[in-house]
Amino acid sequence: MKLPLYTAATLATMLLAAGAAQAQEPIKFGKPDPKDFTAAPFVGDSAAAAVVLCDFGTTSFQLKGSNFQLVTERITRIKILKKAGYDAATVTIPLYHQNTNEEKISALRGTTYNLVNGQVVKTKLENSNAFTEERTANVRVRKFTLPDVREGAVIEYAYTVTSDFLFNFQSWTFQRDIPVRWSEYRANIPEYFDYKMLMQGYHGMAVNSREEGSGQYVLHTSGSFEGGTGGFGGKSGRVAASNDIITAQVTNYHWAMKDVPAFRDEPYMTTADDYLDRIDFELAGEKFPGQAYRNVAGTWSKIDLELLGDDNFGMQLDRGNFMKDQMVALAAKHPEVAARAAAVREAVMAAVRYDGTDRYHTTGSLRKAFDAHRGTSADVNLLLIAALRDAGVPAQPLLLSTRDHGRVNQLLPLLERFNYVVALVPLTGGKDLLVDATEPLLPCGVLPERCLNQAGRLIMKNPAEGRWVDLSPTQRHVHYQQIALTLDAQGGLTGKVHEEHGGYAGASARRELTRLGDKKYMAELARTHSSWTVPKFAVAERENVAKPLAVDYEFAQPADDTNTATTLYLSPLQEFNNEQNPFHHDDRQFPVDFGAAQDEITVLTLTLPEDYELAELPKPAVVEMPDNGGRFIYSVSATAPGVVQLTSRLNLRKPMYGADEYASLREFYRLMLAKHGEKLVIKKKA
Repeated sequence: MKLPLYTAATLATMLLAAGAAQAQEPIKFGKPDPKDFTAAPFVGDSAAAAVVLCDFGTTSFQLKGSNFQLVTERITRIKILKKAGYDAATVTIPLYHQNTNEEKISALRGTTYNLVNGQVVKTKLENSNAFTEERTANVRVRKFTLPDVREGAVIEYAYTVTSDFLFNFQSWTFQRDIPVRWSEYRANIPEYFDYKMLMQGYHGMAVNSREEGSGQYVLHTSGSFEGGTGGFGGKSGRVAASNDIITAQVTNYHWAMKDVPAFRDEPYMTTADDYLDRIDFELAGEKFPGQAYRNVAGTWSKIDLELLGDDNFGMQLDRGNFMKDQMVALAAKHPEVAARAAAVREAVMAAVRYDGTDRYHTTGSLRKAFDAHRGTSADVNLLLIAALRDAGVPAQPLLLSTRDHGRVNQLLPLLERFNYVVALVPLTGGKDLLVDATEPLLPCGVLPERCLNQAGRLIMKNPAEGRWVDLSPTQRHVHYQQIALTLDAQGGLTGKVHEEHGGYAGASARRELTRLGDKKYMAELARTHSSWTVPKFAVAERENVAKPLAVDYEFAQPADDTNTATTLYLSPLQEFNNEQNPFHHDDRQFPVDFGAAQDEITVLTLTLPEDYELAELPKPAVVEMPDNGGRFIYSVSATAPGVVQLTSRLNLRKPMYGADEYASLREFYRLMLAKHGEKLVIKKKA
């Protein structure tokens, strides 16, 4: 970023941050602690594959020419405990680039230390073994693997990243998928720059401090400059002398965490990046001597204008009218807006297929994607918006972030937080119809499950009309089973099953059916049940995505013993419902995010062998979640002589449950599975 004063000067800088200079560094490269090669310090890490011993980083500012730069230095040391921890020896360093400018890495070095016959043997990283690969349009990564890694090894690496992109201040993540003994980050920020700092996570800081200090910029200048009264105390027309020393106030930030547990992947969560202990930075403003504070933080109004004028976003909407004749015909055929939007969506899905890549902007023209009949989510949905407009539907783009991309902080206007766009169609009564053309297995107005991530941002030409839009699901996960079982005197079973998969469960089932085909789908169904044969299998409502997918099949499960039994034991509901509690751990620090509410209903009718009866009816049960969060109902009744009906109804009413509700949710599942596992005791009549 160019300084506002020295427009014709050649500047070199040295920033001395007094507070940081006096602080002791927690690690020295090339000097591992001898005790790290012994077993004693790692007795408590038996479940870990590796342990971060120390992760230390600093970011400061320097001048080069007439530009400020960010300089980030990092040293990391890791103990490898098991072969499963070898992945920790592969390191990727993201490097941002734009046009011809790019972040640069220097002073890259690494060493592996192995204890061999009581002696520490060093193996150094050869820089020729590091390589670069493109990750996105603006990010490439430098990647390397430490050599000669074995169980018990200590590895360490260090590097420096220099960046001209002051908005890309390095974030710092304290937590990893392996335990971290000590993670420390220091940032030394001169008074000219104002950064917002966003902390997230669930563990306390061992160090969290800021100190005001001073730093010196040594300016080597030549020539003169034009200008007003701004700058480092300069006056108009002044020629700076060689080796001018300018003192600036510097704020020294210092953060550290100690003994951070490994991040644990849990069922029903969005990306781990939403929950890891970390700190992020956003450049909010600049203030140089003699000048007013300049707000450089993004605003939603700025984002609207930027996007609508972007050649890969708003400008594409004006060029995507090559389906106009078809759209005009659809408008005449469908006078009602919602029906017309659905027809337009069908036409776009027939023209361009989603390739699985999620973006909010195109990487080429919509015409190119249209001609190729294939494109990213941006290609498909920007074409959808253009087509809707051609059909007379006032569609607007709605930005969002998919669940695997992470949450959007509504207080921080950052475009890079988004990776997806859909169409918003206003309906009468103030309702919004959200339309996506990437998923043919869902009806119009239902967003793909990957998009159910709290809220999206509506992009409007009039910034005052921009707003946040709730992305709460309009569908549920619905699974209904009606089962008729017949038990023989040897314990064998035959049965007929009717299943219905509705809402998001319907989309999942159709996707599996498409991927596997009928025969493999049936085989997978039988594989989950021991000794099953499935002689008949049929699917209905395969193409009608507005209705539940219906699956009907018959099965037979012969008894293990051909002898007649006097007493039979059976847990029939276990055969048709989950047997495992998805919530294994005693506690959880972040929400349980199902994406959509859940309904699972099983009605099972069991016909007993002749001359057999149920020894005792199991007790019914009703389990309620606190605050009306959900309900489980279980009942058993004798509907006729020799016929027993079991009913299980699970209803989770909320898409998301907070961490404070986790214990109740876990217990809810435990009680439900306990009832499913209760055995019916069936005895031969005396």
